Amino acid sequence: MVGTEHLLDRVVRNVEHGRFERSLSGLTAAAALVTGAEVYLEHYKASFGNKWMWSPVLLTPPLVIAGIGGVFSQRWAKTALPAAAGLYTANGLLGEYFHFRGVARKPGGWKLASYNMVMGPPISAPGLMAMVGGMGLLAAVLRREK
Repeated sequence: MVGTEHLLDRVVRNVEHGRFERSLSGLTAAAALVTGAEVYLEHYKASFGNKWMWSPVLLTPPLVIAGIGGVFSQRWAKTALPAAAGLYTANGLLGEYFHFRGVARKPGGWKLASYNMVMGPPISAPGLMAMVGGMGLLAAVLRREK
């Protein structure tokens, strides 16, 4: 086995040297797909009561496509992926505002936080979107694997 390199060793060396663009692009696409499905189901349960609830659902497919494109094309990883990921991140941060406002609008608002944070919109859920978008932005900054 002299001269051959194990896959795990190569992956670790690539990560150590900032070469993780393709892998992180693919992870971003997969995470966006799961996150988008979860967002759709939760917003569906809430009957899409606010028009803004559609925005994360509509922004998910472009990020999934850009993430997949980033796996196969460096151009996609440096152009389409950061654009889609930036929108996804911004939408997640906007969602944080809407979810905080949603808890505040429940009867008793923040005075009954122990009840309203459980029964109202989940405060940390939009943060997941922002983190997935952040993964895509990070992928665009990294170098491609060797």
